[in-house]
Amino acid sequence: MSGRAGKTRNIFLVWLIWPLITLGIYHLVWYYKVNREAQDFDQRIEANPVVSVLAITVGWLVIVPPFVSLYNTGQRIARMQQSAGMQPTCNPWIGLILMIVAGLYPLYYQHELNQVWAHYQTPAEGEQVPLAA
Repeated sequence: MSGRAGKTRNIFLVWLIWPLITLGIYHLVWYYKVNREAQDFDQRIEANPVVSVLAITVGWLVIVPPFVSLYNTGQRIARMQQSAGMQPTCNPWIGLILMIVAGLYPLYYQHELNQVWAHYQTPAEGEQVPLAA
C-alpha cells in the first residue's frame, strides 16, 4: 500500500505567525489540510476535513464538538505515524491540554506530522510513499 505525503511546515509559523497575519483564517486552512493529509496518506484513516473545520468553528456553540474534533485529529496523526512504521508518539490528550494552554496544539500536532514526513526523508507534497502496515 502507498499514500500521498503531506507538507512539512514550520511549527512556529503554523502556530503563531500565519494565524496572526491572516486574522485566524490560516488556522482553519491548516486544520483542514492536516485532516485531508491524514485521509490522503492512508485511506483507512477516516477523516472529513470539512466536518472537522466546522466542529472547531460553529461547534463552539454546543461546546463539545471542538474537543472531540481535536482529540480525533490527534488520533489520526498517531495512526499516520503507525502507518509509516513509526512508534506512535502523538497523544491526543496532550493536544487537548495544549488547546487550553494558549492554543498550543497546532505547534504540537504539526511537530508530530513533521516527524512522519521526516521518516520518509521529507518527500514532496503529494508524492507517493509506501505504508508499513
